[in-house]
Amino acid sequence: MYPFRYERPQDLAEAVRLLRAHAQARPLSGGMTLLPTLKHRLARPSHLVDLARLDGLHGIAYQGGVLSVGAATPHAQVAASPVVRQAIPALAELAGLIGDAQVRQRGTLGGSIANNDPAADYPSAVLGLGATVVTDRRRIAADDFFTGMFSTTLEAGEIVTAVEFPLPQRAVYCKHRHPASGYALVGLFLAETSAGVRVALTGAAPCVLRWTEAEARLSSRPADALLAIQQLRLAPEGLNDDLAGTPAYRAHLAGVLLDRALGQLSASPVAIKD
Repeated sequence: MYPFRYERPQDLAEAVRLLRAHAQARPLSGGMTLLPTLKHRLARPSHLVDLARLDGLHGIAYQGGVLSVGAATPHAQVAASPVVRQAIPALAELAGLIGDAQVRQRGTLGGSIANNDPAADYPSAVLGLGATVVTDRRRIAADDFFTGMFSTTLEAGEIVTAVEFPLPQRAVYCKHRHPASGYALVGLFLAETSAGVRVALTGAAPCVLRWTEAEARLSSRPADALLAIQQLRLAPEGLNDDLAGTPAYRAHLAGVLLDRALGQLSASPVAIKD
């Protein structure tokens, strides 16, 4: 690990100033990816700006049909929150499936989506629910936020402060876990909304993506959803190919998870929120 200066700002404004003042500074949230990267000398930041203790980045609230989760809120708090479990149970379920207990205590929502690991769970919820990413300077629609492997539209020094999730009618998350890391070999988030069905895949490709063909078939409100996607197959071209699975295997898993998600969704009542 290379030497660096550790900074603990007192508020968001100070954190923004530090990041803008030092071109090689990096924000530190849960550190689940950044710290191993530093240990392996794959990054050499001049400063680490700790965001984990900033009050303005914590908290969970529901108001006006929108669930807001602070960027520094740990996964374990999202999983256990009665507010999240009442508003969007699938989001609480997803948070409870991330990594292991230690990772869930330290890892954060903002850090996960800003890092945009190809196999991370949260990006699928953000994209599948059509959420809005709130930063210190703007609001970014989920469809515009994720741009590629470990890549987002965040600008240098820009800090994610919260994510706003519109409440779906129903939603479900299913994933096939990597046996060692707990990451999603493939994860699928399916949400029924007033505008139609959204299906997001993580772990399958270099970046989280929407399965638009599945969305089109399911948004037509078929009487039998399972029958509607019976012949549907995700194309393996462009999917991840590594020791954990081939593109063809990941494409097959996506279909299996879609069947499973639809089965779970059919057993769930349509949510009625105020």
